[in-house]
Amino acid sequence: MIRALLEIRIIFCTLLLAGLALASEKSDRSMIIALENAWNQAQMHRDGEALNRLIGDKFVYTDWDGTLLNKAQFIADSKDPATETTMVANDGVDVYFYPGFAIVTGAYHAKGTTRGKPFDHYGRFTDTWILSSDGQWRCVASHTNLVKKPGTR
Repeated sequence: MIRALLEIRIIFCTLLLAGLALASEKSDRSMIIALENAWNQAQMHRDGEALNRLIGDKFVYTDWDGTLLNKAQFIADSKDPATETTMVANDGVDVYFYPGFAIVTGAYHAKGTTRGKPFDHYGRFTDTWILSSDGQWRCVASHTNLVKKPGTR
């Protein structure tokens, strides 16, 4: 687990350095998708420091059950030892650019346990990323909702 955390931090630092250079929309798209994947890893490893760097100070999160969280609440929730996330994977990710911000949509699959009870969630997400004054992409809003397991009706 320590090795995985080290790898996540190395990847995250590499992404931060890469973000300092001016980039085309194609490289910005790759950057944002990499940041989305780093976010998944940070949540799996309860890495509040990484999440703190990925999301903006006025971050707003709307969870699948309607819960609304600010940045501090979201990070605290992600670090909760009662939840162990064993997998988070995104699929069908699209990035839509506007001047200074991007909207990311996609599907996710998350598995793990909460207070000893297993969960296996399939859902959709919409994230809003802004290019901050320091040249870094930060997520300022996120919304998730559950969908039926693929292949079921």
